[in-house]
Amino acid sequence: MLIVKKFGGTSVANKERIFHVADRCIAEYQKGNDVVVVLSAMGKYTDELIKMAKDINEKPPKRELDMLLTIGEQMSVALMAMAMNQRRVPAVSLNAFQVTMHTTSDHGNARLKRIDTERIRRELENRRIVIVTGFQGVNKYDDYTTLGRGGSDTTAVALAAALHADACEIYTDVDGVYTADPRKVPGARKLKEITYDEMLDLATLGAGVLHNRSVEMAKKYGVPLVVRSSLNDSEGTVVKEVTTVERMLISGVALDTDAVRIAVIGIKDMPGMAFKVFDTLAKKKINVDVILQSIGRAGTKDISFTVNKDDLEDAVATLEENQARLGYKELHSERNIAKLSIVGAGMMSNPGVAAKMFESLYNEGVNINMISTSEIRVTVLINEKDGIRAMNAVHDAFGLTD
Repeated sequence: MLIVKKFGGTSVANKERIFHVADRCIAEYQKGNDVVVVLSAMGKYTDELIKMAKDINEKPPKRELDMLLTIGEQMSVALMAMAMNQRRVPAVSLNAFQVTMHTTSDHGNARLKRIDTERIRRELENRRIVIVTGFQGVNKYDDYTTLGRGGSDTTAVALAAALHADACEIYTDVDGVYTADPRKVPGARKLKEITYDEMLDLATLGAGVLHNRSVEMAKKYGVPLVVRSSLNDSEGTVVKEVTTVERMLISGVALDTDAVRIAVIGIKDMPGMAFKVFDTLAKKKINVDVILQSIGRAGTKDISFTVNKDDLEDAVATLEENQARLGYKELHSERNIAKLSIVGAGMMSNPGVAAKMFESLYNEGVNINMISTSEIRVTVLINEKDGIRAMNAVHDAFGLTD
């Protein structure tokens, strides 16, 4: 069997944890399996590197920031190979250039295009454990790129797909996917299984367990994922196309506090204006999420939407630069908001789910600013200060508490 194992930053945060991960991977190797390990940077090292960069330059060039950030994963994989060597097990560390991991040129948020697997296969044939840097790639100009925060998950899934691995295991500091973040909702339950679609929505909406692009890729290539704890041997949660356990109405509740709201006021009420606004943002690679358009009045309408807080400055600057072309009157932005979402394939055949969510928020005195829905999701925008309280109330309302 060929198994890809990915370990996050907390799993390799210090010497003891590095050796703990090394021993887990060695145990798999000694069963006769081929093992590919993908690592994130140690602990909070990426945050420290960003802090160093901003101490030098408040707005560092994205290319140079990627050059700096790739240090973190290279340090992790080299130390892991040294730990395995200390245990007298053959291992080799490889960075994005040595593999090669080909990506687009969007520094800070690049997408994987293809992976050259020849070097990895050669090392596996020589019965070495192969340890690969997560989160990073190489563009057509031979520059380092990074895949966005959480991108090591995507590296692992992409490798599993390219190598036709038998399993892809994502190890984190929690022992699976829960109905809500157990650090914020004490009674959250661990799920035995969850579908790709449900996991994708939860990941996109702030669940934080898996990078959303990794789930997208796993679904596309049919890579079965298991989310497990690196700190214990519990079973974890399987992410796959169809679940066999009894379908719950709601699979999870997610809270995203990284969103900000932008309101474009006084746009002409005529066809094509919404397209112009969002096309302008898309050309700057700014992702837009929850959108609300008002009913036209006096020949104008208002459009409100959310973006990630990291994109706020770019989004506002882009819209201001294009004010004459877009013809709006005012631009407003609001930071202190949160997106609260419920996700579950059980919604499709059960009317009244949204009403139940809204009732629980009403009972808690939480005001809803915007609403967005899909077949398996309901998302509301609320004040950030109400976030945790609202999350717990909705979780309890659907009987998800253990």
